[in-house]
Amino acid sequence: MVLLRHLLGDVLRRLRLRQGRTLREVSASARVSLGYLSEVERGQKEASSELLAAICSALGIPLSQVFREVADNFALAELQNEPVLEAPREPKLPAGSEVAIGVVRNAGFSSDDMTSGPAGEFGAVESHVHGVTDMVPV
Repeated sequence: MVLLRHLLGDVLRRLRLRQGRTLREVSASARVSLGYLSEVERGQKEASSELLAAICSALGIPLSQVFREVADNFALAELQNEPVLEAPREPKLPAGSEVAIGVVRNAGFSSDDMTSGPAGEFGAVESHVHGVTDMVPV
């Protein structure tokens, strides 16, 4: 079972750290206690929609972007049939797999673009619009 609060906390923490900001800075800007923000990032507390909006505003990131990243991580965890209840919190890949994770929108590819991977578990899809190769389950 995947816990949404863990995935959401991971995404919020990753976005904050990418900006090089501390919990103290973001909590002050979002007007939420440092301890509560820390619990949200660790997946120990469920954040209300108002709190999420305040955190995203403090980070200068649209809430929709956070939800997209959470949805991508949720889908990846489901594909791997792994619970996200315990550490490690980053999804694992099968041994010997190399997958670049990213978001491709309006790529315009079809099932004709799919090829079988070495283990037959993933197929490479190349976007002819963006020139990006992505790995998808087959």
